[in-house]
Amino acid sequence: MQRNRVQFQKGLSLGAFLQRYGSEPQCAEAIFKARWPRGYRCRACGSRSHCRLRTRKLFQCNSCKHQVSLTAGTLFASTRLPLTTWFLAIHLLTQSKHGISSLELARQLGVSQNTAWQLKHKLMQAMRERDERVPLAGIVQVDDAYWGGQRRGQRGRGAAGKTPFVAAVEVTADGRPHKLRMSCVKGFRKAVLRGWAARHLRPGTRVHSDGLACFRGVAEAGCEHLATVTGGGPASCEQPRLRWVNTMLGNVKRSIDGTYHAIDAKHVPRYLGAFSYRFNRRYQLADLVPRLVYASANTPPMPGRLLKLDESYV
Repeated sequence: MQRNRVQFQKGLSLGAFLQRYGSEPQCAEAIFKARWPRGYRCRACGSRSHCRLRTRKLFQCNSCKHQVSLTAGTLFASTRLPLTTWFLAIHLLTQSKHGISSLELARQLGVSQNTAWQLKHKLMQAMRERDERVPLAGIVQVDDAYWGGQRRGQRGRGAAGKTPFVAAVEVTADGRPHKLRMSCVKGFRKAVLRGWAARHLRPGTRVHSDGLACFRGVAEAGCEHLATVTGGGPASCEQPRLRWVNTMLGNVKRSIDGTYHAIDAKHVPRYLGAFSYRFNRRYQLADLVPRLVYASANTPPMPGRLLKLDESYV
């Protein structure tokens, strides 16, 4: 039996990681290359001529004397943690298929749980923003889903304590899953799905969904909509046109439930975004660390007060 090349890829071992990012200068050099791939360029005047100040850890433009630190304007801005701690967190967060809880991350890094939680959520925010830059295209399977446990009161759609989200899987011409996108929404209404499609799908995308009326909104966003009435029960999850989106929904729920005891509803978008980020780069497991370093170096700062606010979504 042929081995699955995704499951049996080597990834980036801890030894190889420490050899590449085991010291502060190595981590600083990786951030420099991620932030300025073509060499330093002053954001004030555009000059490439610069120097490094000896007394302070700053880069200074030789033309306009503008000064900037290595981490200013990035996700690492104003950090008091060593860069090696950040990079180890990136390694632990990307090389595990199901992610890692903040409590376990705190044990591995030797920091408090609160520090690990903030560090982890900053990285997950970078993963989410990076993944949502490119819309899905071609053939896409979509389905509605909810995150959250059962509570007394109203049942079904609109029940209290549940977060609605849209799951979308872009498939190849031969029917294999290619990209995953999971986005929280305010509700399953036609206008909401129209806005979601305008943001996450390219015009002309062929969208397969079940018979839920709100999915007609994707057609108003310039997409081709093909609805399949599935009915209810287990048989509704076996429709060939919706096979992969149903599979992904099962995978993400088992993954998050198995890793975390509980997650706050207002942070669900980050957990879904982190899962999608890892899935969409599953063929290059060893490259996930430098790719997330690049994303973090090009993501604006995320102060702690913003981390605790409700995530905004359509």
